Amino acid sequence: MSTITPGPVAQPTVVPTVVQRQCPLCEAHCGIRVTVQDNEVLRIEGDPDDVLSRGYVCPKGTALKALHDDPERLRTPLRRVGDGFEEIGWAEAFDLAGRRLRAVRREHGRDAVGAYFGNPTAHSTAVFAIEGLKKVLRSRNVFSASSIDQFPQYLASELMFGDHTILPIMDIDHTDHLLVLGANPAVSNGSITTMPDARRRMKDVVARGGRVVVVDPRRTETARLASEHVAIKPGGDPHLLLAMLHVVLRDGLDRVPAWASGLDDVRRVVADRTPERAAAACGVDAPTIERLARDFALARSAVAYGRLGVCHHTTGTVTHWLINVLNVVTGNLDRTGGAMFTTPPVDLGRVLRMLWGASSHGTYRSRGAGLPDLNGELPVAAMADELTRPGPGRVRALVVASGNPALSAPDGRAVHEALQGLDFLVCVDLYLTETSRLADLVLPPISQLERSELDVVFPAFSVRNNARWSPRAIEPAPDALEDWDILLGLAAEQLSGPGSGLLRRVVRRVLGVVDAHQVTSLLILLGPQGPFSKARGSRLPRGRRGLTARRVRSTPGGIDLGPLEPRLPGILRTQDRTVHLAPAELLDALSEALPPAPHGGRPETEADGFDLQLIGRRHLRSNNSWLHNVPAMVKGAERCTALMHPDDAASRTLSTGDVVEVTSRVGSIRLPLEVSDEVRPGVVSIPHGWGHDAEGSGWSTASARPGVNVNLLTDSTLVDALSGNAAVNATRVRVAQAS
Repeated sequence: MSTITPGPVAQPTVVPTVVQRQCPLCEAHCGIRVTVQDNEVLRIEGDPDDVLSRGYVCPKGTALKALHDDPERLRTPLRRVGDGFEEIGWAEAFDLAGRRLRAVRREHGRDAVGAYFGNPTAHSTAVFAIEGLKKVLRSRNVFSASSIDQFPQYLASELMFGDHTILPIMDIDHTDHLLVLGANPAVSNGSITTMPDARRRMKDVVARGGRVVVVDPRRTETARLASEHVAIKPGGDPHLLLAMLHVVLRDGLDRVPAWASGLDDVRRVVADRTPERAAAACGVDAPTIERLARDFALARSAVAYGRLGVCHHTTGTVTHWLINVLNVVTGNLDRTGGAMFTTPPVDLGRVLRMLWGASSHGTYRSRGAGLPDLNGELPVAAMADELTRPGPGRVRALVVASGNPALSAPDGRAVHEALQGLDFLVCVDLYLTETSRLADLVLPPISQLERSELDVVFPAFSVRNNARWSPRAIEPAPDALEDWDILLGLAAEQLSGPGSGLLRRVVRRVLGVVDAHQVTSLLILLGPQGPFSKARGSRLPRGRRGLTARRVRSTPGGIDLGPLEPRLPGILRTQDRTVHLAPAELLDALSEALPPAPHGGRPETEADGFDLQLIGRRHLRSNNSWLHNVPAMVKGAERCTALMHPDDAASRTLSTGDVVEVTSRVGSIRLPLEVSDEVRPGVVSIPHGWGHDAEGSGWSTASARPGVNVNLLTDSTLVDALSGNAAVNATRVRVAQAS
């Protein structure tokens, strides 16, 4: 009898699957297709079905695979032991965080526990978990990256429209004239204006016979695409805008809608702000100012848009106010092709009002510099002082979520020292960064590709109304947690008082049942596009035509909810339901910060030798401080350089490649020089987010090309007068050959 030896059992072939979702790395949230096999990512490419990005994706999107696969990405909680860390379980980690934070609150009061939230927290539904944590902490010492780059826009909206979440969005797809001040959407793809493939959108403006005008001290990537580049002095934007308004009102080019009030006050304050007087202060000649004003006012539709470059000044709020005023008085606010307002799936303003009440400003102030809060957050420029200044209210324990203030906050040296002096520091982060390496406890969330969620934040700022779902592409490990779970877990651990032990157990049980999807589904159901809302021009609710989370989840590529539509005065929250063109606070700030002068403006050279002004710049392959550990994102020519005009370099006998020392009143750094007429004379440009040379950080690729931390030059005492936003642009510096 013969025997048959069985051959190898054929293994079933796993067919690759394609997951359609969004890239959450920046505000553009481009649609991507992630090809996955055996829970491994094979490739990432743009999704042509995405209703907003239509196939476009920038190089950062492909970095999601490298971020997920990075062996240096943390996957288990870490507890500090001496100068190093040891891995612990989640239950032990939450218990440690709870005990230490509650102990600080018992001994020193609730303000002794503070929090700092970085930009990525707004790129997921974790943004609502943060509100829960803030609600439980009840601390005055809450900080975020918003006070580095957004507070001026928030405050201008609060004072003019009655709520900081009512933010005008440029209707770029329909405008005939786009005026960009201090923004670089060709690289950012929009900021507080979500517009994937911004390059194509700007080219389309010109292709249909319109104009794109960029006002910036540097000939940015956006300026290279534009019809015109105006090389303004750093900080000169409010002078330019005042003079443009002077021309518009002087020549009768204004078209002010009935729902705007305060025009007479605007006329009064711009009456003597002539182009001739503004020219010296802004570095733009009077005939050019006249032409810019007339071209804008006479265009069929026009929109002025400003961002970080004008936020980062001592006049940040004033500048954003004037941008809004220019849009209003020329009839371009709430008008197709102008600055409009979204109708998003979730009403963020309503959610925040339910949690915190009406928008607020200056209800309390920092103990040292007296900087005002904005909606329950103090400016980050005050953080180092609040962590070190003795007395009641000093921050002794800090929760940092998805942030790296050791690199991103002004006066980085002071922030680094302040973090080291804390009694307890807990960081929610994927890596051991320059900040989290100082922590007592590090809690790592799952990677971006391992979570699924509805995009609830950025539809509120998109150039077209939309709703999109991001299913997870990779199944996370069974014991892994996402940001939502971690932040609410920390919140539960802060419950204290009689019976708090039982209460914490009950809350943990509830959190195990109620997830982010249930919360966002309810918010969409009750939102402006939901079944209970009314469509524009209708008295009846949408009913079955209304948006639901189930419908969004079942539509790959998202749902196009149509172009931006006029919404004023219905959404205004001012007491008289008008747009306030001339709030008293802004008029006072204007007269104090920019008093009229025949030849106003700062002198070109200061007596102490700080004769150059520092500005920032960003790169398409960089995302603040946390993509530098991806080899593909840092390869190529050195990007952390000091950019200087040839005239300034020649006067200092400097050449490209020289190592220079850049010095301000608070510090100095050394880095390579790059000579180019890309910047105007008197300006030096250095990118932010670098400086990965700290011992103990877990970024080997980033540490191999560390660059320098430009915030060692920025002064935390220089802030926007009204909002307290860090004024990191136009810092006075001097540059010399490094010895």
